[in-house]
Amino acid sequence: MLESMNNLSIDQHSILVVDDEVPIRRILSTRLSMMGYQVFTAADGVEALEIFECQHLDLIVLDVMMPKLDGHGVCQAIRRTSKVPIIMLTAMSDVRDRITGLEMGADDYMVKPFSPKELESRVRTILRRLDTLKPPNYQMTIGSLHIDTNKRQVFREQERIFLTHMEFSLLELLASRPGAVVPRQELLQKVWGYSKESIVDTRTVDVHMSRLRNKLKANSAEFELIHTVRGVGYVLKNDQSHGLIDHEAS
Repeated sequence: MLESMNNLSIDQHSILVVDDEVPIRRILSTRLSMMGYQVFTAADGVEALEIFECQHLDLIVLDVMMPKLDGHGVCQAIRRTSKVPIIMLTAMSDVRDRITGLEMGADDYMVKPFSPKELESRVRTILRRLDTLKPPNYQMTIGSLHIDTNKRQVFREQERIFLTHMEFSLLELLASRPGAVVPRQELLQKVWGYSKESIVDTRTVDVHMSRLRNKLKANSAEFELIHTVRGVGYVLKNDQSHGLIDHEAS
């Protein structure tokens, strides 16, 4: 349902909060509305998809364990047609469970119980990045890839490669510094908005990078553009040289 608000701006960001727990929906809806966002709420996965189909959304906060259709199912359904940023909320502390959500297309996750202030910070960072990445309009060509930063689209020849918000942001950052190794911690800070003091599982970066690599690689014979520097981070190289580069599995 739509949380009632007055004097909505045409530039106002809209957020969908999906959780079967009434207190969490109420708290997040109230706090995000007070920050100036237009907030929709859903109590289960089926209702979430109904809202997704009929409303323009800039970000989704999505619980995993819900009736009718769980968060993983919702995330998969949304990713078939949209790259809207998704932050997953999960009560499952096991790393493998969290990685499952990332592999299905979630951009980030938070483990319950979580700090509403931390969630607000991540929401603000993602939406601010969406705004600031619109200008300037510039394009890059790397190998067979063409990157349009204004439309946030990637093409190989005439074929578009569908990337999520986070995947494109990762590619754009690496492509802006070809040949330079970008540490995982820097990626977490500049793409996800984590602070330097945050203790974060770097698998978040690795899972997204693995999916990005698979999408960018046209066939098994084509060399990879993105390489792993073991224990450090990632580098984009438009050649087949190796040097310090290690094709470490992500």
